[in-house]
Amino acid sequence: MWPEHWPTITRQIATETDAAVTAARSEAVLAFDEALAELVAFPYEQVTAVHAGMVRELLEELHPDGLTGEDVQSVLERALRHGMRWLPSLQPDAVVAVLTGTLGVHDEEAPKVRPADYLSAGVLVLADLLAARRSTPGPYLRRAVAEIERSETMEMP
Repeated sequence: MWPEHWPTITRQIATETDAAVTAARSEAVLAFDEALAELVAFPYEQVTAVHAGMVRELLEELHPDGLTGEDVQSVLERALRHGMRWLPSLQPDAVVAVLTGTLGVHDEEAPKVRPADYLSAGVLVLADLLAARRSTPGPYLRRAVAEIERSETMEMP
């Protein structure tokens, strides 16, 4: 399913992200918790880098004329509304942290969000954006990993 040249951990992150988003879209708590537990076991920075790349691309595609504060508010509200309905452990601050962190406007003085809460919120944001785009995670996972690979091979001036 995933490119063979990807490192094993990258393929596992992609597989579990796909499983978590699928579970979130169908509100399957047990499957979501299982996939999230796997994601939490991987290196946090690697998982969040992939997820952030996906979120950025989806936001750009959904808002080709530019992203407004109202657009971000809409994503926040939809993700929270959907998540709170079936995932009582959802932390609203974590959803805010995912969006602000992805956009590079995170407040360093804001309370720190636990990695599991951040990853859970990130998957819910991805599920929301993918539903709005009417797409599956696969193409976005591939492009996010490709962008990370590209940036890691570029020489710094």
